[in-house]
Amino acid sequence: MAQFSRFLIPVPTNQPCWNYVPGTESAIKLKQACEKMRKELPYDVPLIINGKEVRNGKKKEQLICSDHKNVLCKFDVVDENLIQKAVDGAMKAKKHWEELPFETRAGIFLKAADLMVGKYRYEMMASTILGQGKNVWQAEIDCIAELADFLRFNVKFAEEIYSMQPKINPAGMWNRVEYRPLEGFVLAITPFNFTAIGGNLPTSPAILGNVSLWKPSSTSILSNYIFAKILQEAGLPDGVIQFIPGSGSVIGRTLLSNKNLGGVHFTGSTEVFKHIWMEAAKFTMDTYKSYPRIVGETGGKNYHFIHESADLDHVANSTVRGAYEYQGQKCSATSRMYVPKNVWPKLREKLEAIIKQIKMGQSDDFSVFMSAVIDKASFDNIKNYIEGAKKDPDSEVIIGGKCDDSVGWFVEPTVILTKNPKSKTMVEEIFGPVLTIYLYDPDKYEETLDLCDNTSEYGLCGAIFAQERNALDYAVKRLRNTAGNFYINDKSTGSVVGQQPFGGARASGNNQKAGAIINLLNWCSPRSIKENFVPLTDFRYPHMGQK
Repeated sequence: MAQFSRFLIPVPTNQPCWNYVPGTESAIKLKQACEKMRKELPYDVPLIINGKEVRNGKKKEQLICSDHKNVLCKFDVVDENLIQKAVDGAMKAKKHWEELPFETRAGIFLKAADLMVGKYRYEMMASTILGQGKNVWQAEIDCIAELADFLRFNVKFAEEIYSMQPKINPAGMWNRVEYRPLEGFVLAITPFNFTAIGGNLPTSPAILGNVSLWKPSSTSILSNYIFAKILQEAGLPDGVIQFIPGSGSVIGRTLLSNKNLGGVHFTGSTEVFKHIWMEAAKFTMDTYKSYPRIVGETGGKNYHFIHESADLDHVANSTVRGAYEYQGQKCSATSRMYVPKNVWPKLREKLEAIIKQIKMGQSDDFSVFMSAVIDKASFDNIKNYIEGAKKDPDSEVIIGGKCDDSVGWFVEPTVILTKNPKSKTMVEEIFGPVLTIYLYDPDKYEETLDLCDNTSEYGLCGAIFAQERNALDYAVKRLRNTAGNFYINDKSTGSVVGQQPFGGARASGNNQKAGAIINLLNWCSPRSIKENFVPLTDFRYPHMGQK
């Protein structure tokens, strides 16, 4: 396609969040969408390979986590033969996809964002609410606002990358850089807890001309499938993003050893990410055409650190949101807190009063703050941590602690008070509605900041609460390496695309910052091009001349 002008991508702004106030048109339509989805259970979700729906008869189920007697959808799972078919199709599609003008690729993802926030808003919301156990607000900020932001901002970031050109061009030459897509495919492995991450991980490489093989979590299938269909409607060519639910071990074993692996875009557990690194290192250039780009964001043991000058009402409300929104199933969720002993009695009173107001129930009940955790394995894991704390002589469950899986996998918002700053629930990621608090002597503020730094292997999110500026300044410096996303007088969760790029270091990943240009730079391979306009007339240099 001939190109006769240089097009500019519209400057993105963050997608406004709807509030779904009772009685409004948006609330009524969303309630109707949830009711409709419940009536039509179970949905049938196929694989999408080379643009075609594929059913191989090998089925698994996604349950409604808050009402687990009901199957939300039944979905086909990929096998090794279909994985190879997906690879072959992706590599074939890649040849045409990467040659398309950027504005043609960009238009697909901009249209997908508009389809999602418009035509498919309520379907996306209902599938995320019922399938992943999110209340209305959590679903809105995830599968609508954040996913739309990822698509729009990533397109703009790609434009900025393409415009990054050498500033120096001496007389007689022209220097330029092209940002090639990777030579192979990108394996996108996505988690259950954010529909937005499910959509972002395969699309961010695709925006730059790559092809992606997308393995969604088995507990977020329906919402991810709806998004895959939206991409098709927006004009995404067949084979550019292959939708292949299935066993992580089968997909990993088959694709991590494939010579065409160009990169891995991953969000999930630290242990799985370590395995991916080890597998990639095992094959290296004996197998691959190029060293694969490996980008991962994993877990966190995120903290709120309270100084005695902090606003305690603000601390209490922020901590309840940080620890218990979406049942603590965010990698950024607040799971440990350091509190001065002299302010603890007042803070405890405030926490108890707020937590008593939390309503738990079905995720499509608009009045609930918390619903169920995602599945039985998660429920059992969280319950084991709580039961362990009850048996620990240094720990006490002071709020909540009850678990009930009779209808859904419900865990109460739980607070553990510990005397041991290295207790299990202070150190290990739980991924549930469990907050552990350690009380410190306010005269040992600096020493306790050191303790916070050295307690966990993770380095994802953290927050300092203080009104005293010297205390804030010291904490910001001392806690520099504890968190890739650091908050001052704000909760540890809630990063926004284009505002707070998200990611952490240490055991939390390699901090490639989703929602920023940094992430997209992983999905291109720059080629420097120098064009000379002036013929060389002599091979000799000036210093070689005779005097």
